[in-house]
Amino acid sequence: MKKTTALFANKWVQLGFLVLGGGTIYKLSSIKDVFYVPMQQDWGLTNTEIGLGFTYYAIVQTIGYFFSMYLADRFSKKYLLPAGLIGVALCGAYLATLPSFLGYVCAFAGLALFGEVVYWPVLLKAVRLLGTKEEQGRLFGFLEAGRGIVDVIVASGALGVFVLFGEGKAGMQAGIIYYTIVTAAVGIITYFLVDNDDQIVLSEQDQSADAKVFSGILHVIKDLNTWLAALVIFFVYSTYTGLTYFIPFLKDIYGLPVALVGAYGIINQYGLKMVGGPVGGFLSDKVFHSPLKYLRFAFLVAVIGMLLFIQLPHESMNVYLGMTATLGFGAIIFTQRAVFFAPMEEVGAGREYAGSSMALGCLIGYMPSMFGYTLYGYILDNYSGISGYNKVFYIMALFSLLGFVCASWLVKRIKN
Repeated sequence: MKKTTALFANKWVQLGFLVLGGGTIYKLSSIKDVFYVPMQQDWGLTNTEIGLGFTYYAIVQTIGYFFSMYLADRFSKKYLLPAGLIGVALCGAYLATLPSFLGYVCAFAGLALFGEVVYWPVLLKAVRLLGTKEEQGRLFGFLEAGRGIVDVIVASGALGVFVLFGEGKAGMQAGIIYYTIVTAAVGIITYFLVDNDDQIVLSEQDQSADAKVFSGILHVIKDLNTWLAALVIFFVYSTYTGLTYFIPFLKDIYGLPVALVGAYGIINQYGLKMVGGPVGGFLSDKVFHSPLKYLRFAFLVAVIGMLLFIQLPHESMNVYLGMTATLGFGAIIFTQRAVFFAPMEEVGAGREYAGSSMALGCLIGYMPSMFGYTLYGYILDNYSGISGYNKVFYIMALFSLLGFVCASWLVKRIKN
């Protein structure tokens, strides 16, 4: 009994620090959220140059996920997780010098290498291996909710440091150093806390650890269920990228006051993440007893909800009703986003291939970030008023419908 209790406590302690790392490591790559104006005025970067940093980030991220399929199963999380955090911290230390544009984009490429290629698939693998099949929804829901809480705390700390050091250039540099120190500290703690239980174990007949890993990659690539699970992530994320445009929608169509724009953005990104995580996890594990079946249900609710939302008289509705309606739809998507990696256990992707399957899920699932914002932005630039927004909303509904079809097919395959 004592041993079971100790294992349970250790599992949740490890998950807590995985959440801390997952919520900390991306603060440096998201510095624009807090320091956008100082980056222009004091760093001297233009809007285009700031955006190009994220373009290079996305390129390294996408290509790097191919290498993650090897790294995540070849080396232990005990080394990869701290390496990712400390690597990001080193990039942050360089960014604190406010380098030239070339140095800026190189640093962002490094942030993607350490944060996305080395760290993220391994984090997902570590979370998956912490629990049983029946616990996956709760574990990933807790991860998402916890990251939302850490986002608020760490970002608020950076803003406080920025103000303390007089804002401007000195404040921005101090804020970046703050992010760097926090990330490095979490990396060091992670090394001593995370266990070393996922190393490749070889029998005498095995040629090498590399051969075993590549065999696992081939197995994952040939497994249709793993691809379908990755496509489920893809369709959730395709819809998720559209949530960004609720902010200009409320401003343009409802006349949302500027004072409320920031408050709405915090609720939309952080508040819903904190609520969606535990709700999605609870519904997946305790109500539907299957993350995949919950995702299928949520896709259907999202389709119906969005089609009804489009029919509302937006141009004559009260702004608070409009905010409530958009946040309600966003809450559905955030419950999906909290558990959309959980089906990797459910579809039967072997735990010995956990890193490869998670890396493939990241590769396919996050692809909408490469085209989603551009697609929605292009539509709004070329179709003014409610017409443009409705086109965006219909596309979001279409992605959810395709997700429902994909999830239904996968549920049927698992059942058979």
